[in-house]
Amino acid sequence: MKRCMIAFVIFATSFPLSMPATQTAHAIRIERGDPAYAKWGKLAVLKTKEKYPQADVIDYLYVGREKKSSGVAVEKFKLWLRQNEREFGVFVDIEFDLPGENIIQITFKESPI
Repeated sequence: MKRCMIAFVIFATSFPLSMPATQTAHAIRIERGDPAYAKWGKLAVLKTKEKYPQADVIDYLYVGREKKSSGVAVEKFKLWLRQNEREFGVFVDIEFDLPGENIIQITFKESPI
């Protein structure tokens, strides 16, 4: 019995009581899969890299979806870029029709961070 108790204490104390936020988020992402906006986020990053080929994309934020008229929606993102010593933001709006998800237009608007 004493050996079992010692083994349990060693086992229980070798794991943290709480998981760091990055690990928790990663675990949830794996379990649930990609969010619905993920394909639009990848497209926003790809098109931003095409428009700003000398810049590195540091990070991005999903701002949200806006429904315009019937059958048209806009996925909105903000990307942070670094080019040489300059850091700046770019808002990317991807407008598309809802039934077929065909892209209508992609707009870019620079902003200071």
